[in-house]
Amino acid sequence: MNRFIGDRKFYRKVLTVTFPIMIQNGVTNFVGMLDNIMVGRIGTDQMSGVAIVNQLFFVFNICIFGALAGAGILGAQYYGKADYEGIRHVFRFKIICAAVMVALGLVILGGFGGQLISLYLHEGSAGNLEDTWIYGSQYLQIMLWGLLPFAVVQTYSSTLREAGETVMPMIASVCAVGVNLVLNYILIFGRFGAPVMGVRGAAVATVISRLVELSIIVIWTHTHSVRMPFAAGVYRSLYIPGAVIRQTVRVGLPLLVNEALWSCGMAVMTQFYSVRGLEVVAGLNISNTISNVFNVVYIAMGTGTGIILGQLLGAGKVDQAKDEDRKMIVFAVVLCAALGVGLFLLAPLFPRIYNTEEEVRQLATGLIRVTAVFMPVYGFYNCAYFTLRAGGKTGITFLFDSGILWAVSIPLLFCLIYFTSLSVLPVFILVQSVDIFRSILGIALLRKGIWARTIVVGTKQVA
Repeated sequence: MNRFIGDRKFYRKVLTVTFPIMIQNGVTNFVGMLDNIMVGRIGTDQMSGVAIVNQLFFVFNICIFGALAGAGILGAQYYGKADYEGIRHVFRFKIICAAVMVALGLVILGGFGGQLISLYLHEGSAGNLEDTWIYGSQYLQIMLWGLLPFAVVQTYSSTLREAGETVMPMIASVCAVGVNLVLNYILIFGRFGAPVMGVRGAAVATVISRLVELSIIVIWTHTHSVRMPFAAGVYRSLYIPGAVIRQTVRVGLPLLVNEALWSCGMAVMTQFYSVRGLEVVAGLNISNTISNVFNVVYIAMGTGTGIILGQLLGAGKVDQAKDEDRKMIVFAVVLCAALGVGLFLLAPLFPRIYNTEEEVRQLATGLIRVTAVFMPVYGFYNCAYFTLRAGGKTGITFLFDSGILWAVSIPLLFCLIYFTSLSVLPVFILVQSVDIFRSILGIALLRKGIWARTIVVGTKQVA
């Protein structure tokens, strides 16, 4: 049993890393749920319009994570070697990547947002297509102003986590979501003398909250350079050694492509589901919003796994990394199983909060319960993904993640939606079952131990 269960010291270390991430993501998703409920109280059209646009921004957000992920793997290992100059190079690489991704996001979402929204609009028993498009377009145009602050925040937050500081990103995020929640209440419904702005108010509140988060995390980082030595002189130049660039691109490019394909794949799958009507878009929106509040556990455990393993591998502690990885995965699966039970039991309560049709509520309840059943599978798969990533095996993670999504899940969903008369719920169950196959593959890859390797060298050697 000692192979799978750690001692108190081990769990204290794991929770020190993962608990602030859980709190940060949990508060963010909880407030996101409240925002979603506020918009949902206005009506189904507003909720569906915002949900469609958020699906598009989800693609951008995941692409940002993918662009920064490869550099993050190296950053965690440089921290394990106490090589702060290496972390500076990685940070500069992230800033440049973030700027490029923001420019692309503005071109695509700003120039073609209306056409992309239209792809999700299909007749059904709930909602008005024209009104949904109008609300979505209004929301999108304001949300574009939040792309740059979001990208810069992710650059700073990810680097702080890799350098062992998980609390400050949590504090900045909590402050931001507090601002977002208050402003949403004021601007959506027109409280305290403010105009009733509806979905535009929700967008304005989100952009302001991101600026608040950006201010907090940037000011803290550069006023605490003793604790975060990489911050001292990080902007004196944008110089990055060629060898570091080559290594970062070699490790990171598969991750960027993977995350881009994965997020686009999720958007495509939502579009396939939307063929069955706006009520399906609304049901998926409610289900995803509620489930995200519970998903913070396996997301934080996966992120924490990547950070801890990266630091151990950077320090050359390969055997310890293997041992702790196995225990973290078991811990994640147990936690997810417990949360899944709670989510399953509470599933009927959440959709009742929304001002929407009964058909939408029933569908959302079923989708939430399916997600609850699969939570232990998600927990294992997510930790396996970050384990493979921690050792720089990004090519394998590409096949493991987006490769299976595009080769199996998307064709399966397409066939079930367009060539069968199955209702949405059994279709959703069959598509989620693909993650069982992915997890079996993950077990095989982890047992080989091919991920357990140190991939960074001292920056003096590569400068």
